[in-house]
Amino acid sequence: MPFLTDMLEQSQRRQAQDQALASENRADAPLVQAHLASQAALHSRYRFDIEAIMASLRAEILGQDQALHSVQDMLRVVRADLTDPRRPLYTALFLGPTGVGKTEIVRALARALHGDADAFCRIDMNTLSQEHYAAALTGAPPGYVGAKEGNTLFDQDKLDGSLGRPGIVLFDELEKASPQVVQALLNVLDNGLLTVASGERSYSFRNSLIFMTSNLAAREIQGYDQRRKGWLGWLLPSTAASRHRAVEKLVRARLLKAFAPEFVNRIDNIITFNWIERGLVEQLVALEVQRLNRRLEKHRCSLVATPQVLAHVARAGYDRQFGARALRRSVRQHLEVPLAEFLLEYHAPVMGEPPVVYAAHVAQGRIGFSRQ
Repeated sequence: MPFLTDMLEQSQRRQAQDQALASENRADAPLVQAHLASQAALHSRYRFDIEAIMASLRAEILGQDQALHSVQDMLRVVRADLTDPRRPLYTALFLGPTGVGKTEIVRALARALHGDADAFCRIDMNTLSQEHYAAALTGAPPGYVGAKEGNTLFDQDKLDGSLGRPGIVLFDELEKASPQVVQALLNVLDNGLLTVASGERSYSFRNSLIFMTSNLAAREIQGYDQRRKGWLGWLLPSTAASRHRAVEKLVRARLLKAFAPEFVNRIDNIITFNWIERGLVEQLVALEVQRLNRRLEKHRCSLVATPQVLAHVARAGYDRQFGARALRRSVRQHLEVPLAEFLLEYHAPVMGEPPVVYAAHVAQGRIGFSRQ
């Protein structure tokens, strides 16, 4: 019986983990229904509500107006079905510093489009740093074990999407992959097909939105900002538009050093993300509190954070160089840890009664909680 007991425990653990992920990743039901009720006069093979998607993205992605505008333009072209049927629907490369939302915008788009933040095919390119790892994308060569199956890291179901909505693919941290791995993507970006090395099967990306992220040029952007603050900063462009053009020039030069021109030339849109500015930090902390409340639903309680609490966490966690990840660490240290301590000692949920609402407050430099 120990074997059956272990199997039962594993099943219960998987079920609990799946429930936790579903709570964290799900979209609101009205958003999913909005796609089915889209009232656009033009009928095409795609059916989704662009305004509903963009409203969801703007609520989650702050301070990245250029990236959001490019996604909106892309959704319009795809919704109207004007894309070349022999290519991917859209390819974009997101560049910029760490922790500014390059990967998060793809997760938010998957949540808004498919109702699940994990409903996309994600390839972590930092795991493909060796030359022979190209087989993870192209399959085993003829004569090697597994060549007949043609298995790769791609999931064709996620590439295809569902219910009139396109699939989403993310190649994360592109610059960390070996050059041979990057070269394997040339045909994907050009004609939307990837035939495995053995020739046994092909993967189609022609119904996919392809996103790539990279931290390339982050140091150059940081150095440019530091020069602007120096005593010779007045010699550099002063208007926002001219600064943006200067940064784009730096990024393009760094990009062409890292990747072949024929690869860069196949990308539809290259977007540089902004640093997270101080004025947005408290709004980002409020978003983290919203996500925390989703996780608190299983305990039949919720948390209300005052502006003073948000400001306290924001002050402790703001680091321009490390972006939103530094804020998440601050939320963990200053909010989640004391909240966990409070719940373990005082919270006892009662089935059948309304969820309990707790208020967070700052006292003597530390966050405390009380029942409303």
